[in-house]
Amino acid sequence: MNTIRGDFDPIPSTRYQARVGVASLKQAEDEADALAVPVFAGTDPPEELGTDLARLASAGFTGQRGETLVHPREGAVRVAIGVGDPGELDSTLLRDLAAEFARAVPWHRRLAIEVPSENLGVSVADFAQAVTEGVLLARWRYFVGRGSDEPILESLLIVASDEQAAAVQTGIERGRSVAAACSLGRDLANCPAATLSAVRMAEVALEVGPAAGLEVEVFDKDQLIAMGCGGLLGVNMGSVEPPRMIRLRYEPTEPTGRIALVGKGIMYDSGGISLKPSDESHAQMKNDMTGAAAVLASMTALQALGCTTAVTGYLMCTDNMPSGSAMKLGDVLTMRNGTTVEVLNTDAEGRLVMADALALATEEPVDAIVDIATLTGACLRTFGVEIAGVMGNSPAVVEQLRQAGTAVDEPVWELPLHRSYRSQLDSVIADLTNMGGINAGSITAGLFLEEFVDGRPWAHVDIAGTAQAPAPRTWRNKGATGFGTKLLIEFALRFARPADAGVRVATP
Repeated sequence: MNTIRGDFDPIPSTRYQARVGVASLKQAEDEADALAVPVFAGTDPPEELGTDLARLASAGFTGQRGETLVHPREGAVRVAIGVGDPGELDSTLLRDLAAEFARAVPWHRRLAIEVPSENLGVSVADFAQAVTEGVLLARWRYFVGRGSDEPILESLLIVASDEQAAAVQTGIERGRSVAAACSLGRDLANCPAATLSAVRMAEVALEVGPAAGLEVEVFDKDQLIAMGCGGLLGVNMGSVEPPRMIRLRYEPTEPTGRIALVGKGIMYDSGGISLKPSDESHAQMKNDMTGAAAVLASMTALQALGCTTAVTGYLMCTDNMPSGSAMKLGDVLTMRNGTTVEVLNTDAEGRLVMADALALATEEPVDAIVDIATLTGACLRTFGVEIAGVMGNSPAVVEQLRQAGTAVDEPVWELPLHRSYRSQLDSVIADLTNMGGINAGSITAGLFLEEFVDGRPWAHVDIAGTAQAPAPRTWRNKGATGFGTKLLIEFALRFARPADAGVRVATP
């Protein structure tokens, strides 16, 4: 172990998985430390809670959405979970409530949740999937050091009748697959850059990819030179760590569509010669590879979830560091598609590495291309830390991403790809610059990326704000969030070939 650089396991959540299963109420009472009992507003709680509505009300619990009340008793602790109006119950609320339960009993290792006997509002399978995701993600932890005193979750039991058991098991398996993928994405985004280099990222892909049905190809510096990937190579010039491009392929037996996913993998972003100030945001720059983490993590779940869309993923991985050999302002890079780019700001590096991958994606048959990146501070200032930006040349692809984000509670909001701003990227000596003016930074970044998709149906997701959370909230963790994993899983599962697929989209 390198004690200076901190060589440790970058993906600890893959080493342990809590057991999740179906159980009877008697089994849950015997085996669990804490049992969640859903309570609808204004209605008497189930008998197993061991109290009535009046006593709950005297303790300030009325069954409104998000309320929790721990009720100690012999055997498993009962936790009343306020559901609110049964007419408002959906997967998003269920996921949040399950997470609130898991956070309400942080010292309990064996949890159980009961399926309501009525007023469920969603299918039993969707209930099981949502609560599995909520509990497992709320209790996910990434810790470097001697260890935390907080117990690791050992098991989750979902209490259901014999008639519900098969549907519950189906939901559990789906929830475990999604939660495992999200945990992988969070592990990678939280791992310190001294441990998770571009080379190590490739090793992780080779470790987890084949078991998930993925073909994994790794391209080293010499291969990238031969391929003409000047964007990735240019950004890498200042680093002692070599770059890697990782290409992942998921190929179902009879594909119903083909998409390419491009992830920004800046393993650490100092800003290069355009050095960032030494502030909190700089200290978070190990998460500048969250896009690449989301692509890898999401693709590990596709086979288990029965995805029928063929997916190719591109992870563009390198540090962005200052040194005597670093890329300089005024340098001109030649990208994979031959476009020349004048570098006006070395801290606008993500679009440079992604441009090579976008060009590569157009060289194969593809119905849509989606890139995801912690790209612009402007997007953080526009949407804050809970909503990602999206823009693109295909309304159908943008809408599919919006619907996917709504379904999994990783929301995106569309920004206009206002093409009159394209003139801000004009260069006197090259085809374009890598930086627009001081305003509309998210949009000019998107316009830059559009130059490399050759008119294919495409959308860009900017997760600069959502990649880092200042505090825990429901199933979301504090720190690097791994945002985008659930979004891309749902997008791939739902993907419908847009009408403009296979043709170049006209751009005014």
